Amino acid sequence: MFEEGRKMRKALVVGSGAGGATVARELQGTFDVTILEAGKPFRPFPFSLDLLEQVRKSGLFFDEREIQWVFPAMKIRKTSEKMVLVNGIGTGGTTPLSTGNAIRLDGDLKGLGIDLDREFEQLAQEIPISTDHQSCWNPTTRNLFEICQSLGFHPQPTPKMGNYGQCTHCGRCVFGCPFGVKWDSRQFLKEAVSKGAQLVTGCRVDSVVIEEGMAKGIRVANRLSSRFIPADVIILAAGGLGTPEILKRSGIPCSSCLFVDPVLCVASERKEAFQNTEVAMPFFFQRDRYMVSPYFDYLSFFFDRKWRKPATGIVSWMIKLSDSNEGSMYGGKVHKKLTDSDRRYLQEGVEICRELFSKMGIRKEEVFLGTLNAGHPGGMLPLSEHEASSLHPPALPENVYVADATLLPKSPGGPPILTIMALAMKISSRIKQYGIPCS
Repeated sequence: MFEEGRKMRKALVVGSGAGGATVARELQGTFDVTILEAGKPFRPFPFSLDLLEQVRKSGLFFDEREIQWVFPAMKIRKTSEKMVLVNGIGTGGTTPLSTGNAIRLDGDLKGLGIDLDREFEQLAQEIPISTDHQSCWNPTTRNLFEICQSLGFHPQPTPKMGNYGQCTHCGRCVFGCPFGVKWDSRQFLKEAVSKGAQLVTGCRVDSVVIEEGMAKGIRVANRLSSRFIPADVIILAAGGLGTPEILKRSGIPCSSCLFVDPVLCVASERKEAFQNTEVAMPFFFQRDRYMVSPYFDYLSFFFDRKWRKPATGIVSWMIKLSDSNEGSMYGGKVHKKLTDSDRRYLQEGVEICRELFSKMGIRKEEVFLGTLNAGHPGGMLPLSEHEASSLHPPALPENVYVADATLLPKSPGGPPILTIMALAMKISSRIKQYGIPCS
């Protein structure tokens, strides 16, 4: 325990997404917390999506990375194998761009001996989570759900974080909800700041400064200069790609076991489907190594020529894969390709989607695929059963923690936000209790 009466120790939290915002809220008060966010304050996409559709018709959209010109909060990069990677950059990390899903995916952590029951229970008490949106589904979504039921796929309405009874069906979930319906980690960030935490945006962390095996602080860099910020405890939560980059620049090696949860959409034309205005991922069903859910894929819609059809006339299934832990980063470039096993499971998912479409009277030749993309990177500093108690990989200095998907031992194959927050809460408890890990 920390000694009472001592000056409050300083904690630096790098990143303000699911893990970082949670840790900042939990630690402020026990520590004097400063949150360092590389991006700017998040703002929902300010333009009409109809306007973007008109730009698309002009042929000016030809590379997914162009989305950053009009929406800087959405960062797009491509792997060396041309897979499109998407993440948020700004307050809230990727959570403002998420679909607000509250799915518990801690099976692999539980297998290591990490029990998050108490943390999930606390989150359920603090965040509005429900399936109330089901009462507002449009006819297309109801039809898709009934087809899945008839084929024995056991679909489940997706629990959502937020007040979806107030949803206006604007279709802008992945561009930042403009009406405050969807919950994201900026709520926890706001709580941390209200308790005294300091939030610094536009702050790019270069590395952790380590002397004699202990972290002394963080080096922040911009184009012209760098500066040192001292700290007693450092928590890296810059995401499954951002955190490994910082660690490598700090001289701390990461594993070549990157997963990304690839997404492939299978679509067809359907007059007046209006899936583009539906709640994103309204329900899902689970298969071995992947999940399937209705999803209108804006990335494919704007940049894939096969999707150049009216937005209201496309119906689409999303396959989200739990991919193999085989990927790496070198010199800021992500190297990630699908294994033969990954491709087999994706193809199995495609065939299931075609079967679902056939029940709607859609022929196989009328079906088209979307852009292979991914948005849930992690796994490059995975926890093992040896760290079930400390939640602290041995490669880290004793006063440095990680609190994001970098720690996950395997690809969850589904939305990880709730699980990351639960893990971050448990890590915060360990820090508050011991300050340095108790192995």
